[in-house]
Amino acid sequence: MSGSNGLWAQRVEVSYALMRITTGLMFAFHGVQKVFGVLTTHAPEVGSQVWIGGVIELVAGVGIALGLFVPLLAFLASGTMAVAYTQFHWKLAFDERILPGVNKGELALVYAFLFLFVAARGSGIWSLDRWRKRRAA
Repeated sequence: MSGSNGLWAQRVEVSYALMRITTGLMFAFHGVQKVFGVLTTHAPEVGSQVWIGGVIELVAGVGIALGLFVPLLAFLASGTMAVAYTQFHWKLAFDERILPGVNKGELALVYAFLFLFVAARGSGIWSLDRWRKRRAA
């Protein structure tokens, strides 16, 4: 029985690493769009709040994908998405616009909670954080 538990734990670790890497890269791509105006029709003004959010998305996304400083960067990414949801989607309207399906904020809300989970869980396998810890030991 312990063999199957070990296999299950390994699958969980691999699945988590794949999720962390994939969402980190997706988040970084949103940052590339905002910072460099790549594959978008609207590039925000340099130094604007949206552009600064793009810098956070780019830096945090790459760091999360690489598994570097994951708790800190994922917490920052989570907060950034909470602000994005509240300020740009929900806008504190206490009517039907509070619903993510109405205000088009589903992705921001999912990212906020996903990155909060990643911040709590940490880097996991296939991460530069794990490599740095092993090297330091």
